[in-house]
Amino acid sequence: MSATLNTTMNGTQTLSCYNLTAEKIGKTFFYCLIILVSLSGNTVIGVIVYKTKTMRKPINFLIVNMAMSDLLFPIFLIPRAIQMIYIDSWLIGGPLGQALCKLVSFPIDVSSSVSIQSLVLIAVDRFGAVVFPLRSPLISSKLCTFFILATWIVAMTVLSPYLFAFNLSEYAGELRCQMQWKKAFGESSSFKNYFVSILVINIFIPFVLIAILYIIIFLKLKSQKIPGEQSANIEAEHRRQRERNVLRMAIAIVLGFAICWLPFIIRHLLNFYASDIVMSCGFQYFSSFASMMATGNCAINPCIYFIFSSNYREGLKNLLR
Repeated sequence: MSATLNTTMNGTQTLSCYNLTAEKIGKTFFYCLIILVSLSGNTVIGVIVYKTKTMRKPINFLIVNMAMSDLLFPIFLIPRAIQMIYIDSWLIGGPLGQALCKLVSFPIDVSSSVSIQSLVLIAVDRFGAVVFPLRSPLISSKLCTFFILATWIVAMTVLSPYLFAFNLSEYAGELRCQMQWKKAFGESSSFKNYFVSILVINIFIPFVLIAILYIIIFLKLKSQKIPGEQSANIEAEHRRQRERNVLRMAIAIVLGFAICWLPFIIRHLLNFYASDIVMSCGFQYFSSFASMMATGNCAINPCIYFIFSSNYREGLKNLLR
Protein backbone atom coordinates (compact mmCIF):
# COMPACT_ATOMS: atom_id res chain seq x y z
CA MET A 1 0.00 0.00 0.00
CA SER A 2 2.66 2.48 0.94
CA ALA A 3 5.18 2.00 -1.84
CA THR A 4 3.73 4.98 -3.63
CA LEU A 5 4.44 7.01 -0.49
CA ASN A 6 8.08 6.90 -1.46
CA THR A 7 7.38 8.57 -4.79
CA THR A 8 4.70 11.03 -3.75
CA MET A 9 5.77 12.43 -0.40
CA ASN A 10 8.43 14.70 -1.85
CA GLY A 11 7.88 14.57 -5.57
CA THR A 12 8.41 17.61 -7.76
CA GLN A 13 5.38 19.91 -7.60
CA THR A 14 3.88 20.85 -10.92
CA LEU A 15 2.46 24.11 -9.56
CA SER A 16 4.07 26.94 -7.63
CA CYS A 17 1.83 26.36 -4.62
CA TYR A 18 4.48 26.58 -1.92
CA ASN A 19 6.84 28.97 -0.27
CA LEU A 20 9.81 26.72 -1.04
CA THR A 21 12.03 27.91 1.81
CA ALA A 22 9.31 27.55 4.42
CA GLU A 23 8.32 24.18 3.01
CA LYS A 24 11.87 22.84 3.19
CA ILE A 25 12.41 24.05 6.74
CA GLY A 26 9.03 22.73 7.92
CA LYS A 27 9.39 19.31 6.30
CA THR A 28 12.99 18.89 7.47
CA PHE A 29 12.02 19.68 11.06
CA PHE A 30 9.00 17.36 10.88
CA TYR A 31 10.95 14.40 9.49
CA CYS A 32 13.86 14.86 11.92
CA LEU A 33 11.35 14.86 14.78
CA ILE A 34 9.71 11.69 13.44
CA ILE A 35 13.09 9.97 13.15
CA LEU A 36 14.00 10.88 16.73
CA VAL A 37 10.67 9.84 18.27
CA SER A 38 10.23 6.69 16.17
CA LEU A 39 13.78 5.35 16.61
CA SER A 40 13.90 6.00 20.35
CA GLY A 41 10.27 5.12 21.15
CA ASN A 42 9.99 1.88 19.19
CA THR A 43 13.43 0.70 20.31
CA VAL A 44 12.54 1.34 23.96
CA ILE A 45 9.29 -0.62 23.54
CA GLY A 46 11.26 -3.65 22.37
CA VAL A 47 13.81 -3.32 25.18
CA ILE A 48 11.09 -3.00 27.85
CA VAL A 49 9.34 -6.22 26.78
CA TYR A 50 12.69 -8.02 26.47
CA LYS A 51 13.84 -7.01 29.96
CA THR A 52 10.49 -7.39 31.79
CA LYS A 53 9.56 -11.06 32.24
CA THR A 54 5.99 -10.30 33.33
CA MET A 55 5.38 -8.52 30.01
CA ARG A 56 6.41 -11.44 27.84
CA LYS A 57 2.87 -12.13 26.72
CA PRO A 58 1.39 -12.54 23.23
CA ILE A 59 -0.18 -9.07 23.12
CA ASN A 60 3.15 -7.43 24.02
CA PHE A 61 5.01 -9.59 21.49
CA LEU A 62 2.57 -8.37 18.84
CA ILE A 63 3.11 -4.78 19.96
CA VAL A 64 6.87 -5.31 19.63
CA ASN A 65 6.25 -6.74 16.15
CA MET A 66 4.49 -3.50 15.22
CA ALA A 67 7.29 -1.46 16.80
CA MET A 68 9.93 -3.30 14.76
CA SER A 69 7.96 -2.79 11.57
CA ASP A 70 7.59 0.92 12.41
CA LEU A 71 11.39 1.18 12.64
CA LEU A 72 11.58 0.56 8.89
CA PHE A 73 10.24 4.08 8.30
CA PRO A 74 13.07 6.05 9.97
CA ILE A 75 15.65 3.60 8.61
CA PHE A 76 14.58 3.37 4.96
CA LEU A 77 12.02 6.02 4.02
CA ILE A 78 12.58 9.21 5.99
CA PRO A 79 16.30 9.72 5.22
CA ARG A 80 15.38 9.43 1.53
CA ALA A 81 12.52 11.90 2.06
CA ILE A 82 14.87 14.47 3.64
CA GLN A 83 17.35 14.07 0.81
CA MET A 84 14.60 14.62 -1.78
CA ILE A 85 13.67 17.93 -0.16
CA TYR A 86 17.02 19.34 -1.29
CA ILE A 87 18.12 17.02 -4.14
CA ASP A 88 15.20 15.71 -6.18
CA SER A 89 17.07 12.93 -7.95
CA TRP A 90 18.55 9.50 -7.28
CA LEU A 91 22.21 9.79 -6.35
CA ILE A 92 23.49 6.25 -7.01
CA GLY A 93 23.43 4.57 -10.40
CA GLY A 94 24.30 1.15 -11.74
CA PRO A 95 23.27 -2.21 -10.27
CA LEU A 96 23.74 -0.93 -6.71
CA GLY A 97 21.48 2.04 -7.37
CA GLN A 98 18.86 -0.22 -8.96
CA ALA A 99 18.90 -2.54 -5.95
CA LEU A 100 18.66 0.36 -3.50
CA CYS A 101 15.76 1.84 -5.47
CA LYS A 102 13.78 -1.35 -4.93
CA LEU A 103 14.88 -1.88 -1.34
CA VAL A 104 14.06 1.64 -0.16
CA SER A 105 10.45 1.28 -1.27
CA PHE A 106 9.64 -2.35 -0.50
CA PRO A 107 10.23 -2.40 3.31
CA ILE A 108 7.77 0.46 3.78
CA ASP A 109 4.97 -1.51 2.14
CA VAL A 110 5.88 -4.52 4.26
CA SER A 111 5.85 -2.36 7.40
CA SER A 112 2.28 -1.13 6.94
CA SER A 113 1.02 -4.63 6.07
CA VAL A 114 2.72 -6.18 9.11
CA SER A 115 1.17 -3.50 11.33
CA ILE A 116 -2.32 -4.19 10.03
CA GLN A 117 -1.97 -7.94 10.50
CA SER A 118 -0.63 -7.35 14.02
CA LEU A 119 -3.68 -5.21 14.81
CA VAL A 120 -5.93 -8.09 13.73
CA LEU A 121 -3.99 -10.55 15.90
CA ILE A 122 -4.17 -8.20 18.89
CA ALA A 123 -7.94 -7.99 18.44
CA VAL A 124 -8.17 -11.81 18.28
CA ASP A 125 -6.03 -12.10 21.43
CA ARG A 126 -8.25 -9.63 23.31
CA PHE A 127 -11.36 -11.41 22.04
CA GLY A 128 -10.16 -14.71 23.47
CA ALA A 129 -9.09 -13.17 26.79
CA VAL A 130 -12.42 -11.38 27.38
CA VAL A 131 -15.05 -13.59 25.75
CA PHE A 132 -13.47 -16.96 26.70
CA PRO A 133 -11.45 -16.16 29.85
CA LEU A 134 -11.50 -19.74 31.21
CA ARG A 135 -10.26 -21.37 28.02
CA SER A 136 -6.72 -21.63 26.76
CA PRO A 137 -5.54 -18.45 25.00
CA LEU A 138 -6.43 -18.30 21.32
CA ILE A 139 -2.88 -17.07 20.67
CA SER A 140 -0.40 -18.80 22.98
CA SER A 141 3.24 -17.75 23.28
CA LYS A 142 4.35 -20.53 20.92
CA LEU A 143 1.65 -19.76 18.38
CA CYS A 144 2.47 -16.06 18.68
CA THR A 145 5.97 -16.68 17.32
CA PHE A 146 4.48 -18.48 14.33
CA PHE A 147 1.93 -15.71 13.71
CA ILE A 148 4.56 -12.99 13.91
CA LEU A 149 6.71 -14.80 11.34
CA ALA A 150 3.61 -15.31 9.19
CA THR A 151 2.81 -11.57 9.17
CA TRP A 152 6.16 -10.85 7.55
CA ILE A 153 5.96 -13.71 5.06
CA VAL A 154 2.41 -12.77 3.99
CA ALA A 155 3.32 -9.09 3.69
CA MET A 156 6.42 -9.75 1.58
CA THR A 157 4.54 -12.20 -0.66
CA VAL A 158 1.47 -10.04 -1.29
CA LEU A 159 3.51 -6.88 -1.88
CA SER A 160 6.34 -8.47 -3.87
CA PRO A 161 5.12 -6.88 -7.16
CA TYR A 162 6.54 -3.57 -5.90
CA LEU A 163 10.02 -5.11 -6.08
CA PHE A 164 9.58 -5.49 -9.83
CA ALA A 165 7.69 -2.25 -10.44
CA PHE A 166 10.26 0.18 -9.01
CA ASN A 167 13.18 0.91 -11.32
CA LEU A 168 15.74 3.58 -12.04
CA SER A 169 15.13 5.79 -15.07
CA GLU A 170 17.00 8.75 -16.51
CA TYR A 171 15.14 12.01 -17.17
CA ALA A 172 16.88 15.19 -18.32
CA GLY A 173 20.24 13.79 -17.28
CA GLU A 174 19.06 12.86 -13.76
CA LEU A 175 18.28 9.47 -12.26
CA ARG A 176 14.79 8.87 -10.86
CA CYS A 177 13.54 5.98 -8.75
CA GLN A 178 9.96 5.56 -9.92
CA MET A 179 7.22 3.00 -10.21
CA GLN A 180 6.97 1.64 -13.77
CA TRP A 181 4.07 -0.76 -13.44
CA LYS A 182 3.24 -1.33 -17.10
CA LYS A 183 6.90 -1.78 -18.00
CA ALA A 184 7.21 -4.49 -15.36
CA PHE A 185 3.91 -6.31 -15.92
CA GLY A 186 2.78 -5.36 -19.42
CA GLU A 187 0.50 -2.77 -20.95
CA SER A 188 -2.64 -4.71 -20.05
CA SER A 189 -1.85 -4.60 -16.33
CA SER A 190 -3.27 -1.87 -14.11
CA PHE A 191 -1.71 -0.50 -10.95
CA LYS A 192 -5.08 0.98 -10.03
CA ASN A 193 -6.70 -2.47 -9.95
CA TYR A 194 -3.83 -3.86 -7.90
CA PHE A 195 -3.92 -0.96 -5.44
CA VAL A 196 -7.69 -1.19 -4.95
CA SER A 197 -7.43 -4.96 -4.45
CA ILE A 198 -4.73 -4.49 -1.82
CA LEU A 199 -6.85 -1.77 -0.24
CA VAL A 200 -9.81 -4.14 0.12
CA ILE A 201 -7.83 -7.21 1.21
CA ASN A 202 -5.21 -5.49 3.35
CA ILE A 203 -7.20 -2.59 4.82
CA PHE A 204 -10.98 -2.82 4.49
CA ILE A 205 -11.52 -6.48 5.42
CA PRO A 206 -9.06 -6.44 8.39
CA PHE A 207 -10.64 -3.26 9.78
CA VAL A 208 -14.15 -4.69 9.46
CA LEU A 209 -12.97 -7.80 11.33
CA ILE A 210 -11.27 -5.67 14.00
CA ALA A 211 -14.42 -3.56 14.45
CA ILE A 212 -16.60 -6.68 14.86
CA LEU A 213 -14.25 -8.22 17.44
CA TYR A 214 -13.98 -5.04 19.52
CA ILE A 215 -17.76 -4.51 19.47
CA ILE A 216 -18.22 -8.04 20.81
CA ILE A 217 -15.54 -7.43 23.46
CA PHE A 218 -17.17 -4.16 24.50
CA LEU A 219 -20.61 -5.77 24.82
CA LYS A 220 -19.13 -8.67 26.81
CA LEU A 221 -17.39 -6.36 29.29
CA LYS A 222 -20.51 -4.24 29.63
CA SER A 223 -22.75 -7.23 30.36
CA GLN A 224 -20.47 -8.96 32.86
CA LYS A 225 -21.88 -9.37 36.36
CA ILE A 226 -19.73 -10.12 39.36
CA PRO A 227 -21.19 -12.90 41.53
CA GLY A 228 -19.95 -14.31 44.82
CA GLU A 229 -18.17 -12.97 47.86
CA GLN A 230 -16.55 -9.59 48.35
CA SER A 231 -13.00 -10.89 47.78
CA ALA A 232 -14.11 -12.50 44.55
CA ASN A 233 -15.82 -9.26 43.58
CA ILE A 234 -12.64 -7.26 44.11
CA GLU A 235 -10.52 -9.73 42.14
CA ALA A 236 -13.02 -9.86 39.29
CA GLU A 237 -13.28 -6.07 39.22
CA HIS A 238 -9.48 -5.75 39.03
CA ARG A 239 -9.41 -8.22 36.17
CA ARG A 240 -12.13 -6.34 34.33
CA GLN A 241 -10.29 -3.08 34.85
CA ARG A 242 -7.11 -4.57 33.41
CA GLU A 243 -9.04 -5.81 30.39
CA ARG A 244 -10.60 -2.37 29.91
CA ASN A 245 -7.19 -0.68 30.05
CA VAL A 246 -5.69 -3.07 27.50
CA LEU A 247 -8.79 -2.65 25.33
CA ARG A 248 -8.47 1.15 25.41
CA MET A 249 -4.85 0.91 24.32
CA ALA A 250 -5.63 -1.54 21.51
CA ILE A 251 -8.48 0.63 20.20
CA ALA A 252 -6.26 3.73 20.40
CA ILE A 253 -3.63 1.97 18.26
CA VAL A 254 -6.26 1.03 15.66
CA LEU A 255 -7.69 4.56 15.58
CA GLY A 256 -4.21 6.08 15.36
CA PHE A 257 -3.38 3.89 12.36
CA ALA A 258 -6.70 4.65 10.65
CA ILE A 259 -6.46 8.42 11.20
CA CYS A 260 -2.86 8.58 9.94
CA TRP A 261 -3.39 6.46 6.82
CA LEU A 262 -6.92 7.49 5.78
CA PRO A 263 -5.85 10.78 4.13
CA PHE A 264 -3.18 8.93 2.13
CA ILE A 265 -5.71 6.35 0.92
CA ILE A 266 -8.15 9.12 -0.03
CA ARG A 267 -5.32 10.90 -1.87
CA HIS A 268 -4.74 7.88 -4.12
CA LEU A 269 -8.41 7.19 -4.69
CA LEU A 270 -8.82 10.82 -5.80
CA ASN A 271 -5.81 10.40 -8.06
CA PHE A 272 -7.40 7.33 -9.67
CA TYR A 273 -11.03 8.44 -9.91
CA ALA A 274 -10.89 12.26 -9.88
CA SER A 275 -7.74 12.95 -11.87
CA ASP A 276 -8.98 16.36 -12.99
CA ILE A 277 -8.23 17.84 -9.55
CA VAL A 278 -4.69 16.46 -9.29
CA MET A 279 -3.12 19.59 -10.80
CA SER A 280 -4.80 21.98 -8.35
CA CYS A 281 -2.96 23.62 -5.48
CA GLY A 282 -5.57 22.31 -3.06
CA PHE A 283 -4.76 18.73 -4.04
CA GLN A 284 -1.03 19.43 -3.72
CA TYR A 285 -1.53 20.71 -0.18
CA PHE A 286 -3.67 17.71 0.71
CA SER A 287 -1.20 15.27 -0.88
CA SER A 288 1.68 16.69 1.14
CA PHE A 289 -0.39 16.58 4.34
CA ALA A 290 -1.50 12.99 3.66
CA SER A 291 2.07 11.79 3.10
CA MET A 292 3.29 13.42 6.30
CA MET A 293 0.39 11.95 8.29
CA ALA A 294 1.14 8.44 7.00
CA THR A 295 4.81 8.83 7.87
CA GLY A 296 3.99 10.15 11.35
CA ASN A 297 2.19 6.95 12.36
CA CYS A 298 5.51 5.26 13.15
CA ALA A 299 6.13 7.87 15.88
CA ILE A 300 2.59 7.99 17.24
CA ASN A 301 2.37 4.31 18.21
CA PRO A 302 5.03 4.34 20.98
CA CYS A 303 3.38 7.46 22.41
CA ILE A 304 0.07 5.56 22.59
CA TYR A 305 1.72 2.65 24.41
CA PHE A 306 3.16 4.93 27.10
CA ILE A 307 -0.03 6.97 27.47
CA PHE A 308 -2.41 4.02 27.85
CA SER A 309 -0.26 1.35 29.54
CA SER A 310 1.06 1.70 33.09
CA ASN A 311 3.26 -1.37 32.45
CA TYR A 312 5.14 0.42 29.67
CA ARG A 313 5.43 3.58 31.77
CA GLU A 314 6.84 1.56 34.66
CA GLY A 315 9.20 -0.24 32.31
CA LEU A 316 10.45 3.10 31.00
CA LYS A 317 11.06 4.32 34.58
CA ASN A 318 13.06 1.17 35.31
CA LEU A 319 15.18 1.70 32.20
CA LEU A 320 15.86 5.32 33.13
CA ARG A 321 16.98 4.23 36.59
